[in-house]
Amino acid sequence: MTTWPYRFAETQHQFTRKKIALPLRVVELDDATERGHLLVFGDVTDGCLVRIHSRCLYSEALGSEDCDCGPELDTALDYIQAAGCGVLVYLEQEGRGCGLVAKARGYRYSEQHSTDSFTSYVALGYPVDARTFEVAARGLLDLGLHSVTLLTNNPDKIGTLRDNGLNVIVAPLITPARSDRAQAYLEAKRIHRGHILPAPDPLTTFDPVFPLPPEESQAGDDTAIGDPNTE
Repeated sequence: MTTWPYRFAETQHQFTRKKIALPLRVVELDDATERGHLLVFGDVTDGCLVRIHSRCLYSEALGSEDCDCGPELDTALDYIQAAGCGVLVYLEQEGRGCGLVAKARGYRYSEQHSTDSFTSYVALGYPVDARTFEVAARGLLDLGLHSVTLLTNNPDKIGTLRDNGLNVIVAPLITPARSDRAQAYLEAKRIHRGHILPAPDPLTTFDPVFPLPPEESQAGDDTAIGDPNTE
């Protein structure tokens, strides 16, 4: 469920990153299987940019170059800031939902047996991907959104949002691999999980049609989504 233990507007504050400030509101997501937060930047409307992101301590906090998680988060926030609004759904799904210890064991097994992490997880008795994205879909619906531009390469995220009634425009989130190991992980995600192929040019990180300038992305007759508790 999406919990609203306080008025949504009471969390609003300025968030500054790369010298760009945007208003930010936060709400907790919590159900029996998944936990996380909605981070709502600016005044979002239907069709706004959305990133559903799973926690990755190694890449985001420790600077690991072995996966694409950190660059994907950084790039998604670049898009959202340039557009002037958007939603980051940050989920506590370390190690593809299996946890940090499982992730570490998977790395060790891969090093010992020259296998990719998906194959290693199976060998160790873990599901290849234990994540679900239902709580993300419900959180977006609770915001009053009916359509989103989803920054992702993951067909499971796309399918879950559509299955829950959201209209999804897919915006592939392509980042250059920072190491051979990261490149191998990207290829494994394509093979095992059907992720959208990266652009042929490894230096191409942005689709030129995204993001829209703030004045264009907020133009039109759409009404900004405000405090769900007042609607």
